[in-house]
Amino acid sequence: MTIADNKKAFHDYFIEERYEAGIALEGWEVKAIRAGRVQLKEAYVVLQRGEIWLIGSHISPLPTASSHVKPDPVRTRKLLLHAEEISKLIGKVERAGYTLVPLNLHYTKGRIKLEIGLAKGKKQHDKRATEREREWKREKERLLKKVV
Repeated sequence: MTIADNKKAFHDYFIEERYEAGIALEGWEVKAIRAGRVQLKEAYVVLQRGEIWLIGSHISPLPTASSHVKPDPVRTRKLLLHAEEISKLIGKVERAGYTLVPLNLHYTKGRIKLEIGLAKGKKQHDKRATEREREWKREKERLLKKVV
């Protein structure tokens, strides 16, 4: 079940591979995510010292769940992956033009997981071509509905 999507990632990047990662969260963050108070729009994923971090995701604290702590809505959160997956990602990100982007936040067996994508940036003309394709598909569907 999807909690939050990063639609901007699909607009700005070609997604080549997808990985599912766990997130190290605090209690108030879990409650806020379950309430749907999370945003991935400006978030990105960084590799530092052999670890993977989620930066810039915004989790708005619930006033009732975070009364005893000082919540930081945009704190850096550690992503949890197997060591071989991390080493594979490090090797691929070192190549030119590849980056890691958060795609969506979802539940898997009651746990909150983040789907990250190995992506290559789109140029402006690629973005226009994708938009043209999308519009053509919509128009084609409309025409087929009228005929049927």
